[in-house]
Amino acid sequence: MSDKIIPCLWFDGRAEEALRFYATTFKNVKFLEKTRYSEAGPEPAGSVMTVTVEIEGQRFIALNGGPQFKFTPAVSFFVNCDSQEEIDRLWSRLCEGGTPIQCGWVTDRYGLSWQIVPRALLRMINDSDSKRVARVMRAMFEMVKLDLAALTRAYEES
Repeated sequence: MSDKIIPCLWFDGRAEEALRFYATTFKNVKFLEKTRYSEAGPEPAGSVMTVTVEIEGQRFIALNGGPQFKFTPAVSFFVNCDSQEEIDRLWSRLCEGGTPIQCGWVTDRYGLSWQIVPRALLRMINDSDSKRVARVMRAMFEMVKLDLAALTRAYEES
């Protein structure tokens, strides 16, 4: 894993809480480092400034930065899932206090957007048969949580 580029997620005082939530959502999570604010501020001295974590091999820094900035769906995390069971588990967990959107997107309780997607979908929509791709896309546009069996049926239709 490279640490050249590490996403930094800005939270309003809930960085540790969010990372504990993600640690119970994903299987492979390692807490790596914690830094604290000093007397220089802007938050109270000793309070948590950043928490660095690795989730499924991707390193993140969570920053308790204050209320100035909020997440938008303009940036999301794309999660490749290997089964409907994995899609269902992640979707259900991220929807707890969150908002399901469409086409596999969900905004979690912290305002972070996720795309919970079957790995097979990318293969389907990159097929050279434009009719197959169109059927899969139409099926996907009708879904909120993605249904791998329904997408596969649309792909295999003759």
